[in-house]
Amino acid sequence: MSQDFYEMLGCKRTASPEDIKKAYRKLAMEHHPDRNQGNKDAEKKFKELSHAYDILKDPDKRAAYDRYGAAAFESGHGPGGPGGMNGQGFDFGSVFGDIFDEMFNGGRGGGRPGARGDMRGQDLRFNLEITLEQAYGGTEATVRVPSSVSCETCHGSGAEAGSKPHQCPTCKGHGRLRAQQGFFTVERTCHTCQGAGQVIDKPCKSCAGQGRVRREKTLKVNIPAGVEDGTRIRLTGEGEAGTRGGPAGDLYVFLSVRRHQMFEREGADVHCRVPISMVQATLGGNIEVPTLDGKAARINIPAGAQAGHQFRLRAKGMPIVRSTQRGDMYIEINVETPTNLTAKQKELLKEFEKAGKTSPEADGFFSKVKEMFGGD
Repeated sequence: MSQDFYEMLGCKRTASPEDIKKAYRKLAMEHHPDRNQGNKDAEKKFKELSHAYDILKDPDKRAAYDRYGAAAFESGHGPGGPGGMNGQGFDFGSVFGDIFDEMFNGGRGGGRPGARGDMRGQDLRFNLEITLEQAYGGTEATVRVPSSVSCETCHGSGAEAGSKPHQCPTCKGHGRLRAQQGFFTVERTCHTCQGAGQVIDKPCKSCAGQGRVRREKTLKVNIPAGVEDGTRIRLTGEGEAGTRGGPAGDLYVFLSVRRHQMFEREGADVHCRVPISMVQATLGGNIEVPTLDGKAARINIPAGAQAGHQFRLRAKGMPIVRSTQRGDMYIEINVETPTNLTAKQKELLKEFEKAGKTSPEADGFFSKVKEMFGGD
């Protein structure tokens, strides 16, 4: 039995790459052939240390060693030889195939079949539109999602009552077949079990051996107050059912907030444009404006208010998710110019204009225009 590479270098299995490098340098200096001329034992030790360091310094090789031991790197086992696919030795391509499977298929739906031939179900996406009021106060929505659910007849096994799946004789339960071609390992899905790793002699008639059937699910989705357009809510285990009893995928609900006819949202703040008459803007007064909580807020318009003037209502905006804070609400007044005036109304406005200057900004502007063009 070969010595453990970590023990050989005097390191723990949790050692960092830098610690492994330091340990190797120290031992390599001690057993270097130039320092031990004629010493066959030192030369052999130096080669063993170099081999161990060559494995442990490489992240991929180290991962393979940690899992499979020194057998992953036995020398003299070339393709087609004692250690190739046609012999009883170790298949290096197989090692890294398994590692990559765990890295890339161990997470989300559609991974490699498990020991029972099961496979995780696919994740699903559902787009849900809500109103700004619902986003403001939070709500519980009911959604109907077409999906695959576990077969009730066979309880997800895919086999008829009284029978059960058994290991595929072609791939020995792996779901895949490997063949060595030169230095490369070619892998393909097993044609007998279609990648499941198991075969069913008597498949369930309700699900045709899949362990799942198509059905529409009705689910409740809790939408917290303050969600924004594009918010994603994950419902664990509510995606597609796995095949043959495998774990279900997840359902991801993507929210879109419908455009409001009166309010406009910017982050946690809410903006609202409120039209007022020329008389209200001139004389001032109190007005009531709507808010998202359904209550009216009173605003005092100062005399002589101009179009575009904003009023800030603190904490009247959107809630902030996972926080007790709220945004603000901004009311912008829009002064309407009178239209469809009667003859009398026009006459009164002309008399009002003759009574004195009431628009200092406009008067100042046109005075500057006259000066620019040399007017009197």
